[in-house]
Formats: sequence, structure tokens, C-alpha cells
Amino acid sequence: MNKPDVNLERLLFLRRVVQKEADYLRTTDQRLFTIPFDEELAGRLTADIELAERVEAFVGRFGRLQDTLADKLLPVLLSVSGEQVGAAIDNLDRAERLDWIASTDDWLTMRRLRNQMVHEYIEDLTVLANALNSGHRFVPSLLSAAGQLLLAAQHLIERLQSSSSD
Repeated sequence: MNKPDVNLERLLFLRRVVQKEADYLRTTDQRLFTIPFDEELAGRLTADIELAERVEAFVGRFGRLQDTLADKLLPVLLSVSGEQVGAAIDNLDRAERLDWIASTDDWLTMRRLRNQMVHEYIEDLTVLANALNSGHRFVPSLLSAAGQLLLAAQHLIERLQSSSSD
């Protein structure tokens, strides 16, 4: 198998994974935020296992989609596009320049939110409620970035498929 075939297979795989992760995040976001998430609701997590599992699913899916996009799909897209692959921040800056993500700063804010949701919620319900609500507000941006990166992947897949059939 030559390098274009490897890149094509990797892009096809990552496209499937990102689409599933985006769909799962969208669904979990809709289920968790049917009512405003406040400190009172956060205080019920210990007693309400279903709510706790939805929060855990939201946090996990929010973070997993970010990780898959930034750490897996983005470097492959950059490489196949002939762009230099570098440190995560450099890759995000290139993605912003290519209009694949709206803002590197927003991406870094989402990363901090994820870390806050994962590490802080047990100690401080206010931090959890605020972080979850902020994460909820960023879901459209994260899903939009996923859509843009999927579109870029589709264009590269078509290019690789046409070059391999020549």
C-alpha cells in the first residue's frame, strides 16, 4: 500500500469517527440542556444517576470530539494538503487561516472548559454549572468546526481517489 492509499484510508476512517462523535455530542447536548443547568441541578448529580451519566457523556463527548479533530484529523488534513504539521497551537493557527475553524482562541477556551468540567466539578458546583453552560454555548462552534474539517476531508478524499484511479 503506498502513501496516498494510507492517507485515504486514514481520512475515510477519521471522517466516519468525527461524524459519529459530532452526532453523539449533538444528541447529548440536546438531552442535557432541556432546562437551564444551574447549581441546584448540579447539586442533584449524586442522587440522580441518569443526570450524572448525561453530564459525564456531555463532558466526554465534548472533549473527545475536540481531541479527535485537533489531534488526529487536523494533522492528517494538513499533511495531505501539503501544509507543515507542527505543534497543536500551530496546527490550529493554520486551520484558522484555512477557514477550517473560526478561531484558535475559541478553541483554546473550549479546551480550558473541558479541563474545568473534568477536574473541578466534584469540588465546586458553581464551577461545574458555569463550565457546562459555557461548553453548551460552544457546542455550535465545535460542531461547525467539525463540519468544516469534514468538508475539507471530503475534498481531499475526492482528490486522493481521483489521483489513485489515474
